[in-house]
Amino acid sequence: MTKDVLGVVATLASVDNDNLNRLLSEYLGLETMLAIVCKTFEGVKALETYDAEGKINSNIGLHGLGSSIGRKINGRFLVICLEHLRPYAGGFIANDPQRKLSIEMPRLPDGICPTGFLGFAVNMVNLENANLLLVTANGHGLRETLLYTIFSHLQVYRSRSEMLLALPCITHGAVSLDGAMIRGNGFFALGNRNDAEVKFPVISSKGNLPTNYTQIEYKIKMLKREHLTIAEDMRREQSLLDKTKVQLASWGKPKKKNC
Repeated sequence: MTKDVLGVVATLASVDNDNLNRLLSEYLGLETMLAIVCKTFEGVKALETYDAEGKINSNIGLHGLGSSIGRKINGRFLVICLEHLRPYAGGFIANDPQRKLSIEMPRLPDGICPTGFLGFAVNMVNLENANLLLVTANGHGLRETLLYTIFSHLQVYRSRSEMLLALPCITHGAVSLDGAMIRGNGFFALGNRNDAEVKFPVISSKGNLPTNYTQIEYKIKMLKREHLTIAEDMRREQSLLDKTKVQLASWGKPKKKNC
């Protein structure tokens, strides 16, 4: 179970700016921030099992772990399965060590990018090297699966006034650094902002490593994965070839005549 569970959403990424961190954490909400992330559906099934009557077995999985440390799990909890998410279909920003998504800039009806637009939330959170290199069986990383699913095309603006002027090109919600929030077309979050109980860590993305370090690591990992795939294909082809040889040999043998 543990090797398939990556952790909760709040531990898998970080943000450079505390103010933006609080905004994005509030936007996602406590349930999503505490959602458990699994690589495969096998990990999801391992977290919770059921008896013959369909009732939760409290002695196995996450419930069993909770009981063993005196923290019984009550109510529901969210689990996200990476292999069941639909990844971002576009490409990546060239030579970006964080493998940020190449998303078309928002445009007003006159074709101009809105004033005050700072970027897309999915590209404004950082992944540590270990998490940056995590990929699904299909070769998709955390940014184009998990982060794109929870943030989609959420836009970030400098101020509320600039965000409101950009309404014609906001399709999947927006937040502004002074606390405004739009959750989707026609869904405006009004009132005082809530300080999120759970937030991403605030860690600077700038380190001492060369800018292309993680990119090189990623390429090496993908080459290894490609090598394993080719080796597996060769084994299948060899097996098929061996079977074909056996069949051809049997066809070439003269049939015994009945006396």
